[in-house]
Amino acid sequence: MKSGFEIDPAFDGGSVFVADWPLCQLRLQDDARFPWLVLIPRVAGAVELDDLSPADRGRLMEEIVRAGELVRALGAAAGRSVDKLNVAALGNVTAQLHVHVVGRRRDDGLWPDPVWGRDGARPYDAETRAAVVARLIV
Repeated sequence: MKSGFEIDPAFDGGSVFVADWPLCQLRLQDDARFPWLVLIPRVAGAVELDDLSPADRGRLMEEIVRAGELVRALGAAAGRSVDKLNVAALGNVTAQLHVHVVGRRRDDGLWPDPVWGRDGARPYDAETRAAVVARLIV
């Protein structure tokens, strides 16, 4: 953990820890409807992208691309190829800088609308969640 970094407790309610990458904490969003990862830069006080150093902004982009590859692999493993990656750093509910990487399909229940702030999340059962997390640890 980087000095002074603490995760906002709100993340524990909707996602599970997967791993610490060079810059970000990688989390699995606990919604089985979508292959969905969350990256949280381990930088104390970071709220906006410009709170990161130029080097960390570059690292974040590389980790977003890496997360996208994992999201596509999760979709394929579930027999549901990903048609589009949605990537966003919203922060309207939880201000701490974080980036969502979500795999979308044209036939998913919310297409073409955004997934953020929508009802109907389906948490993983414990066994499936553990299997998905195991696939993500690379």
